[in-house]
Amino acid sequence: MALCACCTKVSEADSLVLAAIQIMIGIFCVFMWYLLLILYMGQIKGVFGTYEPITYKTGCSLWGIVFIISGITIIRVTRHPSQRLLTYAMLMNILCIIVATISTILTVVELSSFESVSYRNYGQAKLGREISRVLVSFYTLELCIAFTYTIFGCVGLVTRPEDAQFSSVAQLCPIL
Repeated sequence: MALCACCTKVSEADSLVLAAIQIMIGIFCVFMWYLLLILYMGQIKGVFGTYEPITYKTGCSLWGIVFIISGITIIRVTRHPSQRLLTYAMLMNILCIIVATISTILTVVELSSFESVSYRNYGQAKLGREISRVLVSFYTLELCIAFTYTIFGCVGLVTRPEDAQFSSVAQLCPIL
């Protein structure tokens, strides 16, 4: 069963919404990194040491800058479409997929292992883990958005010139 031409592209409004969501996720991740920075820097060295998870050490939430740049790229492609910008947007979204996958894996590894910390730092460690639980859901959402845009971007790059002449017919095609 073949898809109609209208089902193979993302509309301008949908692209702007996806870009806005990517930018918001990126800003949220950067702010959460800043919160974790303040949270973990304020730890008191106790008997069991301080809690410094792998996501904090790698600056995993700071990688949200890639999501912001990708969202800005999608907005540019939507406003000024060209093959070069679409290719760049796809590459940025592929980078987002890689970053979101690595971030998700690191966060799951962090959440699956928890060493005891001193009583003074327990509250900070627990709050940091709760933030990581929230971030893992945002990484998954970002992964889905970037994957969706990359798939439809590939379709947009592969569109042949003969498909363009049927664009008026494609608008009449019902969405499956």
